[in-house]
Amino acid sequence: MAHWEGFERGAGCTERLVLAGVSWSGRHGRVACGGIVVLMDGYGCQCIGHGGASALAPANTLASFEAAIDVGVDMVEFDVRGHRGELILAHTVLDVRRRSQVSLSDALAHLSLRRFRDVGINVDVKHVGCEVALLDGLRHAGVLDRALVSSQVPAVLDRVRELEPRALTGISIGGRVARLSRRWQDWRAEVLAGLASRRWDALMAQHRLVDARLLEDVVTRKGCLYAWTVNERVVIQSLRGLGVHGIATADPRLFAS
Repeated sequence: MAHWEGFERGAGCTERLVLAGVSWSGRHGRVACGGIVVLMDGYGCQCIGHGGASALAPANTLASFEAAIDVGVDMVEFDVRGHRGELILAHTVLDVRRRSQVSLSDALAHLSLRRFRDVGINVDVKHVGCEVALLDGLRHAGVLDRALVSSQVPAVLDRVRELEPRALTGISIGGRVARLSRRWQDWRAEVLAGLASRRWDALMAQHRLVDARLLEDVVTRKGCLYAWTVNERVVIQSLRGLGVHGIATADPRLFAS
């Protein structure tokens, strides 16, 4: 299992978290031997391209990944669902029916190309039953060490951890309707307990749920806090100033100062 090496303080960028077991780097992170350093200076948070860069090209496509790398991202996020015996990139059940959907194997082969080597991969799994094939695909493509598997379904993350203890996982928490559909009783307490027990490594929170207290609670439990999906520059700047570890946006250009 990936583990946290500790919380450090220093000059200038003052606070940072060191996560062992992750080995990608990006514009705002750097690889230490066996781990990534996530800077917490209000400007060092990771830029995560939602669906690649879905404001610039159709989400969950190779074209969107290319758009993301062209404008500069630290991580690309995409959605995975099962369909007729294979995993494909699709956000909703309706998306599954489109003939142009990219297979997971094709997506991972593309992201394993040299120009993506410093880009993290966030795979958001939409339902149970994808875990074995997903992990096989990540291993085959040689990208498991820079992948973060997230899901709104705790059972998905439990199965991933059972099958591959090295995999980094993040629990995704949405808005009120999404939380009701997942039957969270006290989502905050349950998520924080999961971080403390290392059931998962990160919290991917709908950005309206993020505040200074949540960030403090996540960091205290040696976790990372990512906010999604933010498509307004002023909100991005506010969250960066707060110190979140990463922000997902459909338009990575909004990260520009």
